[in-house]
Amino acid sequence: MIVIMSSKAGEERIQEIVSIIEKHEVQAHVSKGEDKTVIGIIGKFDPKLGEHLRQLSGVEQVVKISKSYKLASRDFHPANTVIKLKGVEIGGEELTVMGGPCAVESPEQIDEIARLVKAAGGQVLRGGAFKPRTGPYSFQGVGVEGLKMMKEAGDKHGLLTITEVMTPEYVDICAEYADILQVGTRNMQNFDLLRKLGTIQTPVLLKRGFSATYDEFLNAAEYILAGGNPNVMLCERGIRTFETYTRNTLDLSAIPVLQSLSHLPVISDPSHGTGRRELVEPMAKASVAAGANGLIIEMHTDPDNSMTGDGVQSLFPDQFARLLQDFEKLAPLFGKRFDVAKQAVHA
Repeated sequence: MIVIMSSKAGEERIQEIVSIIEKHEVQAHVSKGEDKTVIGIIGKFDPKLGEHLRQLSGVEQVVKISKSYKLASRDFHPANTVIKLKGVEIGGEELTVMGGPCAVESPEQIDEIARLVKAAGGQVLRGGAFKPRTGPYSFQGVGVEGLKMMKEAGDKHGLLTITEVMTPEYVDICAEYADILQVGTRNMQNFDLLRKLGTIQTPVLLKRGFSATYDEFLNAAEYILAGGNPNVMLCERGIRTFETYTRNTLDLSAIPVLQSLSHLPVISDPSHGTGRRELVEPMAKASVAAGANGLIIEMHTDPDNSMTGDGVQSLFPDQFARLLQDFEKLAPLFGKRFDVAKQAVHA
């Protein structure tokens, strides 16, 4: 249920309505847009409360939300969420590019890649320290030392950092070193992990499960939001279909659909979405055209010898740089901006 306040209602009246709502043992979440203020009601709703609220001064409308997710819903929060981190805005008019290797391998490797990401115009350095692998004998990452290596490289080159967190126990240590925490496809419905992420304020990039519906995806985001962390990004990274030519099928329709259903920023992952280097560029551009707020792209200086074996989907540095130059021309056509020179300052 949401309460839409009149544009004439002042802050004092809004807080009075919040107090009335909370006396009924439910939570009230205030969302302020340019023209309207919306108060969302979370918890077991008493229809008598709705009738009472409709009669109060300052209340324009009381609307029932039928969706199972509330805080993630655009009905609940009409304005786009913009996550602000050290001068970077994710979800606004600027296109955000996250680039880097599948995994941190050494200090020299991650430092050089950070330099190249910055020089190309990227804003965020990606790299896994803990790697969830299908096979138990595959490279699993270098752990906490990898977090330290990536933070040092990010700080040195003026980049935000993003890394994957796999278990609730590692949330705090990962948040200590990384600016953004990533939840991988296999953990989209790891509810203990999602609840833990809701207790911190570090932004979270939540990847869609490879068989998840939009409703399931947004309900997973709801766990984090309901815990108190409003800084959530949704990532379309490809779903599993009958097609075997590509690693996954990048669901481009998810971008505008999720943006119609939710206020959260939507990021596209054309690397995992295709699993093929030659397809990353066209699908990245298609993602921008579909309205993505940003992209997360694998790039490696020696992808064919990557320790994770995912080099087949990683761009070479020159390919990554050319793609970002194309973003500069492409982004304005779809209501975004991307300035390579601005981002690459001090590279």
